[in-house]
Amino acid sequence: MKKIMNHPEAFADETIEGVLLAHPNHLKRAAGTLRGLVRKDAPVAGKVAIATGGGSGHLPVFLGYVGPGLLDGVSIGNVFSSPSVEAMVAVSKAIHAGKGVLYLYGNYGGDVMNFDMAAEMCEAEGIEVKSMRVRDDVVSAAKPSAETRRAVAGLFFAYKIAGAKAATRADLSAVVTTAQRVVENTCSMGVALSPCTIPAVGKPTFTLGEDEMELGMGIHGEAGIERGKLRTADEIAQVMSQRVLDDLPFRSGDEVAVLVNGLGATPPEELYLLFRKAHAVIEKHGVRIQRVFIGEFATSMEMAGASITLLKLDKELLSLLDAPAYSPFLPQLRGSR
Repeated sequence: MKKIMNHPEAFADETIEGVLLAHPNHLKRAAGTLRGLVRKDAPVAGKVAIATGGGSGHLPVFLGYVGPGLLDGVSIGNVFSSPSVEAMVAVSKAIHAGKGVLYLYGNYGGDVMNFDMAAEMCEAEGIEVKSMRVRDDVVSAAKPSAETRRAVAGLFFAYKIAGAKAATRADLSAVVTTAQRVVENTCSMGVALSPCTIPAVGKPTFTLGEDEMELGMGIHGEAGIERGKLRTADEIAQVMSQRVLDDLPFRSGDEVAVLVNGLGATPPEELYLLFRKAHAVIEKHGVRIQRVFIGEFATSMEMAGASITLLKLDKELLSLLDAPAYSPFLPQLRGSR
């Protein structure tokens, strides 16, 4: 293992400390926990609060999405591990402004269990909590079992749009409904070219040959649908784009936002190569691309690979996607076009 770090057991805490030192006017700790960060101006009066959480190792997911027009707070676990119930409760209390809290997070077992427990504890203290789980990875379960799918980079669209809806001072029910619409209209598929190493483990999460790739692999190294020889950029983009288009399904005349996401060690040039072919595949189906986001929006430490995500748009979702927002981690909050 070759990493820039001090001690593996301190990796997450020292990362958080570095983030707070770098962005003191943007973030602060939630009272009572070292693993909870909130907006500097939290709680924001008159607004539904949105909280997320998950393991370290995915920047800018999760803490990179806290800020105006985005989320209000985040609880953070060790690398690829769920945050504690106590951190989630502390964050909820720090961001609650009397309008309720939405838990918006990825559909992973440990996170589900801990967020459910945190919600029960908050409800016992008079804080209304609703939950929405992002589940955009089309290869992790068949369509009839879509409720069990895991989350990947589609978290970006859920965070951005739900955050924008909450900023309008909509009530909790309306924010939940909007978040659900995003979840139901977002589809993703990924590809991995190399593994990553969790500091506390000290060895790669999986192995791939120098000339191999795995289609459909998850951001923690979860098994994909096909392992084989490395294909060309056009071949990879063709398979991923077609699988995503077929899943919703998207139809001629639909309008979409496209996200091509790097997993941590993929050069921007390679992401643009993937988009080049994805663009051709999407437009061949008569689907109109309205917004494009290319870069690192949900990573997996130093894993090489990428994902392609499509969000089916309507007038309101496009408007919310374009609404003002700020995070120092996300310079490209508004897509091109």
